Order: sequence, then structure tokens, then C-alpha cells
Amino acid sequence: MAEQPGTLLYYLKRSTEFLEKKEIPNPRVDAEWILSDLLNLPRIKLYSQFEMPLSQKEIDLYRERIVERSKRKPVAYITGKKGFHQFEYLVSEDVLIPRPETEELVDFLFKQKETLRTEFPDGFQIWDLCSGSGCIGLSLSQLLEPKAVVLSDISEEAIQQSKANAEKYQLTGIQFYVSNLDESLPNHLRFDIIVSNPPYIPDSEKKDIMPDVLDYEPHLALFVSDIIEFHRALFLSAKQRLKPGGWFLMETHPNYIHELESLAISLGFVSERRILDSSNKERFLFLKTEAKIGS
Repeated sequence: MAEQPGTLLYYLKRSTEFLEKKEIPNPRVDAEWILSDLLNLPRIKLYSQFEMPLSQKEIDLYRERIVERSKRKPVAYITGKKGFHQFEYLVSEDVLIPRPETEELVDFLFKQKETLRTEFPDGFQIWDLCSGSGCIGLSLSQLLEPKAVVLSDISEEAIQQSKANAEKYQLTGIQFYVSNLDESLPNHLRFDIIVSNPPYIPDSEKKDIMPDVLDYEPHLALFVSDIIEFHRALFLSAKQRLKPGGWFLMETHPNYIHELESLAISLGFVSERRILDSSNKERFLFLKTEAKIGS
């Protein structure tokens, strides 16, 4: 196809070349996502609009956003949103960008829908612990139709972001708490299911993290100074909030999952299993509390 200056294809190619020179991974894909968001077109539709002229305002905004990406700012923070499972959530630099692995955690629970109805015939309450954007709890609220959903995070900015996402999907009845683990939750709250994607990267591994993540995503949601002691506190909070026979599912570091599983068992959990992610890494820990005798 002949490339005409001023057209969509012209600027897409120039942007791809610019990002390539800046050694940005997947430059064409990123250039397409940024442009499709700017034009409010599905990415696949760009291919049928290659000869469309761009206005000067569109050109200026596109250049500005491509320069942001060249500085390693993640595409999700440039567009302000990220697709997740069956949904799309608003994101800012106050929250972690939802990952495909976390989608797998949500999908695991979604596929347990019938089992959940059997184990919790009267319905179930969910707590999304360290909720960030709210992608886990808000997705499960829509996929599983629980009796109640609570989201909590230590970051007030994260809770504001998750509230915006709940409003986007017109979800009502969700409870939000700014809380260090369960410290600020009302004493009476107990749950059948707790799901968590807590920070789990040791500070010692910061040097190995790509700049897109290290320079832009909130360190509070990523890193811990002592992974064992942090998870000890997390397990204790979850244990005292889970009802008998309750489920606890957590995304975690594959290199530490065996040690964390042993720690959880020492604190009174029953280990159900370790779950592989799509890369065949042991990424998810599935724990339970003991059921009541006779239940």
C-alpha cells in the first residue's frame, strides 16, 4: 500500500521506527495500541483505515504519547486502562498494571463456580486483600455473584482507583477499606473466600526488574523487604478473617512458594495445592481453613 504523508499509516510507521530506535520491545504493537486508543477505534480497525488523514491535534497527541512510551512509560498508563479477563479497568501510576497471571487466578475461581455453590450453598463473601485497581475483586463480583465483596489496600490512592472502576461497571454494595492488611476492617467481618495478589518481590531483586516496571509502577505494590515476615502477617490476617472451611488463594513468587506454603501450614492452614500458571511456574497458592467438625 502506498504510504501518503499525513495518513494514519504514515504516522504509525514513523512511530514504530522511532520506538524501535529507542529499543522498545514490540514497537509496532505499542504504536498500534496507543493510536487505537487515541482514535477510539478497535486496534484491528486500524488496518482498514490506513489512508485516513489525521488532524493536527491527533498528530500532536500521538507524538506526545509515543514520546512517553519511548521513555518506557507503560502503554496502560498512557491510555489509562488495561484489559483484564472479560473486563477493562482504569489504571494510573497509583496502582499495579493488572497482569495476565492475575487473570489466571481469577479464571481459576471462575471455573470453580459450581464447586463454590456446593461448598457454600448459602452464598459466600469475598475479600480482595491488597486490591490495587480492584481487578480481582470487581471481576469476581461480576463473574461469581457473591453475597458480598470487600476490597482493601494500604494505599488510599489505590482504593480511589478501585472505586472508580466499580462506578464504571455500576457495581453497588462493594465495601472499600484503606487498611494495612485487616487492621482497619470492622471486627465482625468474616469471609468464605480471600483472594490476594500482594507485593511479593524481594527488594534484592529490584536490580533485575525492567525499567518499565521499576520506574513507573508503585513499589508499595511490588516489593517487600522481608518476604517471609510480610507473608506471616498476611497469613495471620487472612486466617483470623476466614470462616471454617474457607478458601485462601494467593498469587506469589514461584521461588518462594514452597517456603510460604510451609509457613501457612505452620499457622494453621490446610494446604489444598500449588497451581501452575500458563508458563508452568508454581505461581498460585490455594489454602483452606479447617471445616467445623460435623460440617
